[in-house]
Amino acid sequence: MTEGKPTFDVATLGNYTKDTIVTAVGTQHADGGGVNYSAHAALVLGRRVAAIMRLAAEDFHVVRSLEEAGITVFATATPSSSLMRLEYPTDNPDERILTMADTAGSFTPDQVRAVDAKAYVISPSIRGEVPIETIRELRKKDAMISADAQGFIRVRRPDGRLEHLSWPEQEEVLALVDILKADVVEAEALTGEPNMKRAAKALAAQGPREIVITHRDGIVVLADGEMLEAPFHARSMAGRSGRGDTCVGSYVAARLEHPPEEAIVWSAATTSLKVETPGPIRRTYEEIVDLIEQQYKGVYSPQ
Repeated sequence: MTEGKPTFDVATLGNYTKDTIVTAVGTQHADGGGVNYSAHAALVLGRRVAAIMRLAAEDFHVVRSLEEAGITVFATATPSSSLMRLEYPTDNPDERILTMADTAGSFTPDQVRAVDAKAYVISPSIRGEVPIETIRELRKKDAMISADAQGFIRVRRPDGRLEHLSWPEQEEVLALVDILKADVVEAEALTGEPNMKRAAKALAAQGPREIVITHRDGIVVLADGEMLEAPFHARSMAGRSGRGDTCVGSYVAARLEHPPEEAIVWSAATTSLKVETPGPIRRTYEEIVDLIEQQYKGVYSPQ
């Protein structure tokens, strides 16, 4: 690590999103963004966490909330926060319609250079939020780098609707990251392969040593050629928004101390508890351990 800089276990990177979430039970407003969800997920697993984010000054209550939780925030004020509308037409969390009315803009290499961490979780919402130059800056560090596919294949149309388009820099970016996270829909969009296990293999062939894919029932991880699976055990899906961000934040946090076959269980348990309630995870480490001991017995036992 670079001498004289603050050192964190996990640093998350992305724009805060002011979310409007529409489901069959009604409309909710929430403080979102992968940077937010993944930071809390890493924190609950006991890591020293930083959040590098962009947002409007009027939304700095989010910065204060993160700091009160124990997360160090490196915030840049922007004219607008990213304004996201998430519509879930069915009970399947993999089916959603996304619209972004405005964006907090793009991160520059300067915004990440001074933050030193063991692992970085890149959690953009749309293409252009984290340019390849910024990822190259992170790659100069002696650190694990995770990237979320959503922020590279999602493109904002003139009407604000988000759609998946081909990713011109896919090969170049995937060669720079250690872990790629995608949901089952994004994995198919990237590879043309509807089978998520075959999609994981196709993605791993492009560079990342580990692939993390979320789906409605759980997580699939491909690590060192081995396919791993862990189910979710959630009592409800009331907090489905932020599922993937929580998954990758907890997976990366766990990977700092655990092999993939254990990290996937920590991630599945953490995500299961998060999706029961809207907003970032507010459960305790002890509750996660209890869920692992109850539902993942025989797979992994926390020491």
